[in-house]
Amino acid sequence: MDDALPAPDPAEREHRSPGERHVPVLLDRCVDLLAPALQPRPDGTAPVVVDTTLGMGGHSEALLERLPAARLVAIDRDPQALAIAGARLERFGERATLVRAVYDELPDVLADLRVREVHGVLMDLGVSSLQLDEVDRGFSYARDAPLDMRMDPTSGLTAADVLNTYDARDLSRVLHVYGEEKFARRIADNVVRERAREPFSGTLRLVDLVRDSIPAPARRTGGNPAKRTFQALRIEVNRELDALRGAVPAALDALAVGGRLVVMSYQSLEDRIVKQTLAVATTSTAPPGLPFEPPEHAPRFQLLTRGAERADEAELAANPRSAPVRLRAAERVRPGRVPAPGGRA
Repeated sequence: MDDALPAPDPAEREHRSPGERHVPVLLDRCVDLLAPALQPRPDGTAPVVVDTTLGMGGHSEALLERLPAARLVAIDRDPQALAIAGARLERFGERATLVRAVYDELPDVLADLRVREVHGVLMDLGVSSLQLDEVDRGFSYARDAPLDMRMDPTSGLTAADVLNTYDARDLSRVLHVYGEEKFARRIADNVVRERAREPFSGTLRLVDLVRDSIPAPARRTGGNPAKRTFQALRIEVNRELDALRGAVPAALDALAVGGRLVVMSYQSLEDRIVKQTLAVATTSTAPPGLPFEPPEHAPRFQLLTRGAERADEAELAANPRSAPVRLRAAERVRPGRVPAPGGRA
């Protein structure tokens, strides 16, 4: 989720259970969309649902509670999330398997588990509530913290590394492409100038620099002016869009006939990738002009949503972080691999 709300007091947060700390977005809608594919199977085997973004385990817990025939494979790159969700899901025993991985590694995860096909896939994209609320992770611009932003805090470049090592051109590209920031070059030039005086290490210094780099009229709308810069750095640090481009086709390919995919995006760059991939999967591959559609060219998937669904007023009142969500879903109707947008099957 990309709207970074003020982080709760750390002492208060430590005394909350995972269920109190995290309100899953569109929980009932996600379960309802996946439920038809996760009923008891005629051959007695358990239908498999994959939560590719486990987080604190709220969606996974609901799927296991409400769909007792289902077996869960849950993926997350964040070891802290896996520990918290693992404790939350422990009561389900062997029905829940947790794996540390990035979601574009789904084919390898399923191969290691000897799972040939799955019947449901859930993708809840963006930064998790856990990562936003843990101040020292550096995802929120509301409090001072180290400029980290890694979803896996044990490896890879930090946001500080990006700010302190990228040249102005590359930094401007990151801010413009991943943050859709109109003043990307101005911010990048100011970062390069200021880091020569002292390297960047904390979030609030960056927040102040971004605010000072954006003209006053442009700061009056759209919330905190640092929002787009923080989004861009997080996407760059975690290679989120590259992973998503591989993850959505992989999830579609893993689904059995009748299996369903549900994806929740929180900003336009994510949603565009999801929309384009589903458009390919739900479009006939027959050459234009044929008087009929040969069966082998029929779409492999059908959409379950009209466009992108948004949170209603009740959802927004219960969970303000659902405001930017865009939900899309599809169901496999015939076998076959799905080409990536612009590619071939």
